[in-house]
Amino acid sequence: MTAQRFTRRGFLGLTAAAAVGAGLTACTGAAPGGSAGGGASGSGTGSKTLRVFTYEDNTTLPLLKNLTKAFDEKNGTTTTVDSLPGSGAAVYPDKLKTELLGGSGPDIWRIWGGELGHPFVKAKQAADLTSYYQKYGWDSKINPQAINGMTFDGVKGGVPFLAAGIGGWYNKAIFAKAGISAPPSSYAELEEMNDKLLAAGVTPLATAGKYGWHMMRLFEYLLETSTGPDLHDKLLTGAETWDRPEVVTAFTNFKKWQDKKWIPDGALGLDPSDVEPWYVQGKSAYTITGQWTETGAIHAANKKSSDFGVFAFPTDQSTVRHSGFVEGYMMNAKSGNPDMAAALIDFLVTPDSQKAMKYGQSAVIGAEPEKATLPLSYEWTQGPGKQPFYTIQDQAFPKQQADQYFAIQSNVLQGSVTPAEAAKQMQQAISAWAKN
Repeated sequence: MTAQRFTRRGFLGLTAAAAVGAGLTACTGAAPGGSAGGGASGSGTGSKTLRVFTYEDNTTLPLLKNLTKAFDEKNGTTTTVDSLPGSGAAVYPDKLKTELLGGSGPDIWRIWGGELGHPFVKAKQAADLTSYYQKYGWDSKINPQAINGMTFDGVKGGVPFLAAGIGGWYNKAIFAKAGISAPPSSYAELEEMNDKLLAAGVTPLATAGKYGWHMMRLFEYLLETSTGPDLHDKLLTGAETWDRPEVVTAFTNFKKWQDKKWIPDGALGLDPSDVEPWYVQGKSAYTITGQWTETGAIHAANKKSSDFGVFAFPTDQSTVRHSGFVEGYMMNAKSGNPDMAAALIDFLVTPDSQKAMKYGQSAVIGAEPEKATLPLSYEWTQGPGKQPFYTIQDQAFPKQQADQYFAIQSNVLQGSVTPAEAAKQMQQAISAWAKN
């Protein structure tokens, strides 16, 4: 795949080995103009006030504000950071779009790749950052496959800093209590494990349905298991019909997880930001999430990483893939000082800044998770993270189709549509988009 045109189909071919930069050689040296130290060179004239819009939660938002404060002190700027955490793709892109259309948009915003980031580039609301890639040397400092994930129709519309993979994060003590000595190696073993956990008085999977995206992670895993990689990829691009037995099986198993009480009671109405940490709090056995949980949930609760574990959900396929995605920063095409905004982006994507954020899944070369500080994130990148991933579903689809899927998954769990009807409705939603 080349960077000439980043497509949905192209992103499906990315591997987590490329995305998380496992085994890559770290680059050294400051960016042109010495910006690695936070000082902007050739920043031009314009507003000295910058605004960043993000969805950092309470564990990482203070870290980001510390970084922008350091940048301000070196450059005489005043940077405001606003965050809308927890809502995910269901709310954040619409809020951002509303601000941009109203003329009050941020100078810089965090956004996902795929079909969530693409519309901002297509509408020319996000600046073409090609000249800044050349100025700061980002092509040599950030994983190239991750850069492809923020390149749309040949336009480098964003600067990626995260390339994440979704897996199972579990509480070792709860597994031991239920007589589970190791994570499952097949889907049948996963179901057996759920029954053991339930018998031990613990909700197996911590997931929640508010906004749709967290529970979506369960369905897309079940879809990968029932379809296999090739068909799954074709479904995500609209190249094959969703109205087929394999999809019905995925929706049937999805409903089974609720009916068997393998997910929390009333999960559809629960907030994922509240529920996901349950595996750390002892209220559930495991969750389905990415490396950020090591900092955001385990360390935030003053727990030791050694008391927890991580595994790839078994798919019974010859190649065990997981869900993955890219995130990065975009810059407002109408920023009052684009040079200074670009300098801030450059400062935020240096290895030191990325390490300060404690993400655990940075796409920046030299900022890979360290075994001593983030042992589980390191374990993931050295193991499951080296396997290919499929595009996380709410990035594979435009927001309209993602929202339609969220409604369908909700209706399946509520029993208002059958799995077979859900498969037909998904085909109607995706075929309309695929034709265009």
